[in-house]
Amino acid sequence: MNNTKLDKKSIEMRKQIVSMMACAGRGHPASAFSLVEILRVLYDDILKYNPKKPKWDKRDRFILSKGHGCLALYVVLAEKGFFPKKELEKFCAFDGLLGGHPEILTPGIEASTGSLGHGLSIGLGMAINAKFEKSNHKVFVVLGDGETDEGSVWEAALCAGKHKLDNLIVILDYNKVQSYGLVSYVQNLEPIADKWKSFGFEVREVDGHNLNELKKVFSQIPFTKGKPSMIICHTVKGKGVSFMEGNAKWHHVKPKPEELKKIYKALEV
Repeated sequence: MNNTKLDKKSIEMRKQIVSMMACAGRGHPASAFSLVEILRVLYDDILKYNPKKPKWDKRDRFILSKGHGCLALYVVLAEKGFFPKKELEKFCAFDGLLGGHPEILTPGIEASTGSLGHGLSIGLGMAINAKFEKSNHKVFVVLGDGETDEGSVWEAALCAGKHKLDNLIVILDYNKVQSYGLVSYVQNLEPIADKWKSFGFEVREVDGHNLNELKKVFSQIPFTKGKPSMIICHTVKGKGVSFMEGNAKWHHVKPKPEELKKIYKALEV
């Protein structure tokens, strides 16, 4: 994944993330950078939605459970027209729409997240309700790897398997670094694919920065009728900026002006 090349649009989206962080004076850039390509493919090619009618009944539901990665989601939602792009300049401002974690007052946000471990349970309820109402929409939930330390994630996974929720798609942003160190050191998740399979999920693994691979695997969901889907996206925390990649120090920062210049310069290269 370190060698996966980013195209012009992915680089520009990362620049927008840095600009938002510069306006707010803080943010989670590395966690957002690992998400960019996943969100691009979902909103460009997979999800059903109507930005003019954010609560359209037939829309697919998307939940960013790792809410601290919201900078990437806000850039995508603005591009798709859920709110004016000028709102990006007011990230974390009192008069703005965009908080440091997603909130349901923002058009396009289905659930307030950021208290980690809750998003999958919310998505589970949405998927069960969709089955009950015989609705054809799908529910997508993006988890962080460090987030899966939480027991509530596995309780929801057990329930999803029990109810055979093939309308539920769970996506793991597996960048292998959490807030204060390597996932393998803090709480090793391996064998992660086998764990999800044992909970009744059909599992696929993919390079989370390769647009073509992502499109291919997302286009195949649900993978098996009667089973929830898990897509393990192998990503790089801080992808696109060499000194941020795999570096837990960039999980949450209050960047100095010289640091912002350094990031912009790295993205230009």
